Amino acid sequence: MTTGDSRDRHLLRLLEAVLFASAEPLSEQDLTEYLTEEADVPALLSALVDEYAGRGVNLVQAGNGWCFTTAPDLAPFLTRQRRIEKRLSRAGIETLAVVAYHQPVTRGEIEEIRGVQLSKGTLDALFEQGWIEPRGRRESPGRPVTWATTDAFLRHFRLSALTDLPAREELLATGLLDSRPAIRVLQPDSDPPEGDGDSAPEPLDPDAR
Repeated sequence: MTTGDSRDRHLLRLLEAVLFASAEPLSEQDLTEYLTEEADVPALLSALVDEYAGRGVNLVQAGNGWCFTTAPDLAPFLTRQRRIEKRLSRAGIETLAVVAYHQPVTRGEIEEIRGVQLSKGTLDALFEQGWIEPRGRRESPGRPVTWATTDAFLRHFRLSALTDLPAREELLATGLLDSRPAIRVLQPDSDPPEGDGDSAPEPLDPDAR
């Protein structure tokens, strides 16, 4: 093994150790700080992705961050049914979909797209889940807060980027999206009381892309 090969192998092992030890995804800039400025981080990440392909865990990109995650085909073998105190309401699912497909978006814009008034606590629940976050203010009267999805949202739904979200046409074809036009008359949300249920969220159901 040449000196160059030995150095690259050392950097690859160091990169693997840093990613394994981190509780949160790390950006390429973060990883450069652990390695050296001369290190070709994108090339090392690509090599590590190939090295872990086909294993029980894979190296994946979620937004700007990189992390190890369970191989998708093994998920059914690792899933355990468990009950939780609260689950995401139908309004929460629809609101998350609107944010994902229209971000950054204000509360008023969410209500306009859904055609119903947003119940108190819906955005708070999504924020507490770590799936959305404030993304500045709209330069309009009242300067309302805008909302956008987070890297945690991408990781949970196994998306590398927002461009991986299914197209409206795909959802219509699979029956996951209602093809009927939305009613734009604002009325209060009428979700049933939240109760115990499976922790897995329902499929995203955006109004439009």
